[in-house]
Amino acid sequence: MADDDFGFTELLPLGPDQTQYRLITTEGVSTVDTELGTFLKVEPEAIQRLTAEAMHDIAHFLRPGHLQQLRNILDDPEASDNDRFVATDLLKNAAVAAGGVLPMCQDTGTAIVKGKKGQNVHTGGGDERSIARGIQDTYQTSNLRYSQMAPLTMYDEKNTGTNLPGEIKISAIDGDEYKFLFMAKGGGSANKSYLFQETKALLNEATLLPWIFEKIQTLGTAACPPYHLAIVIGGTSAEFAVETAKLASARYLDALPTEGSELGHGFRDLDLEKKVLELAQTTGIGAQFGGKYFCHDVRIIRLPRHGASCPVGIAVSCSADRQALGKITREGVFLEQLETDPARFLPDVTHDDLEGSDVVHIDLNRPMSDIRAELSKYPVKTRVMLTGPMVVARDIAHAKIKERLDAGEPMPQYLQDHCVYYAGPAKTPEGYASGSFGPTTAGRMDAYVEQFQAAGGSMIMLAKGNRSQQVTDACNAHGGFYLGSIGGPAARLALDNIKQVEVLEYPELGMEAVWKIEVEDFPAFIVVDDKGNDFFQQVKVEAAQRATNVRLG
Repeated sequence: MADDDFGFTELLPLGPDQTQYRLITTEGVSTVDTELGTFLKVEPEAIQRLTAEAMHDIAHFLRPGHLQQLRNILDDPEASDNDRFVATDLLKNAAVAAGGVLPMCQDTGTAIVKGKKGQNVHTGGGDERSIARGIQDTYQTSNLRYSQMAPLTMYDEKNTGTNLPGEIKISAIDGDEYKFLFMAKGGGSANKSYLFQETKALLNEATLLPWIFEKIQTLGTAACPPYHLAIVIGGTSAEFAVETAKLASARYLDALPTEGSELGHGFRDLDLEKKVLELAQTTGIGAQFGGKYFCHDVRIIRLPRHGASCPVGIAVSCSADRQALGKITREGVFLEQLETDPARFLPDVTHDDLEGSDVVHIDLNRPMSDIRAELSKYPVKTRVMLTGPMVVARDIAHAKIKERLDAGEPMPQYLQDHCVYYAGPAKTPEGYASGSFGPTTAGRMDAYVEQFQAAGGSMIMLAKGNRSQQVTDACNAHGGFYLGSIGGPAARLALDNIKQVEVLEYPELGMEAVWKIEVEDFPAFIVVDDKGNDFFQQVKVEAAQRATNVRLG
């Protein structure tokens, strides 16, 4: 067949790379002339060092564009007070994390590395091993958390203690450069990656926009908005649709074409991105506790598809927007320049109006009955500042306490006397009271609430994200409360709000142990009260009408 009869396109053809890079080193990189041409020779140590520096940087630094979007919230007169409060806290957190000691989020994530290796790049093999060694180097020498569980049997697992294995994928491309995308994906945002198997019936605006609005509301706040939202419509396979959504949420595919062709490449639909961003602003969820900024931005990518299949992938990048590009060329080893001075995005004058009389200070040293009586005076969405002792327990601790209750044992006194914070700390740096210690996703503990409250425990819960109806019903029946903590500012909470940390029970569980902590002016919001009111259910009803108005307008 003649070339004139052949049309080829990459599935995801990207334009020029406009990234600003910094030089890490020129060591480990050289060229070698062969009868097949000049090759770029890359030593394993160069790949290892690039990976180690990348994983360190993305745990502590953010892209300037992301930080500017947070600052834009502060300058937007349409932003709610809660939007601005969360944005301010996230900027403060970024400033703390940029010190290089406390990571920006306590869930320092699964290490994900995507490599594109030019055909004229010679490494001698073992690239995945070099990348994995770089990952381990950073996780074992920094104040990061090990999150990877090795399955020993179908039901038994053990933490690897290195944060390995990582997710490493290397593909072949033309040229003599080695290009990389480094990501750290925490459980919160990873759990908000979705696949929907739809049909061609979805491919019209009258059907698609209401469908998208319904789906994005289900994202909730567990993954720490404001989000970078990505939606991929179509795909040569289900897994390719979801992977493309993950890459788009990292803005890795921003340089795609903005219109399609008969060859079938993917493209961005900029007009639809604007419409979906408007829909996201009408959800009323805002930056976690009500307002406009549920999403910073939206990426929508249309892919080719099999005529009998229409997969749709949805993914988000959260407030811990952790990714960076890297490359190895003849000139050396380079890594994307992230922002090392995020404090410059903070306003010169603090937002004193956010610290006004609408903030309720709660003394956690009082008896539990008194604390609950105080909270009962205020409606959902009220902002509170917590000072005093609380206990920390999450998945495994909850499972162990349930086993005790099922065996007829009493509820531990510490869960009766104190607020319970769903969290798991990163490693504690020398000289600090705590490592990064932000909230984990509340919904994972929903199944325990009714039994625990009936036994007199978990009467005040603190975490991030929305809860199920069974939690609202339990709080209504037993007089309990769920307080939402801001998802994202784990470093700032450790530095400014957590004053003392000690293990209460199950020390062998590491970060999953039961802890007792002392906090000061710990920020939170009343999300579910003792009367059966749920803030997120309220905003969902209000958002439906606003979204209808947007579509009709």
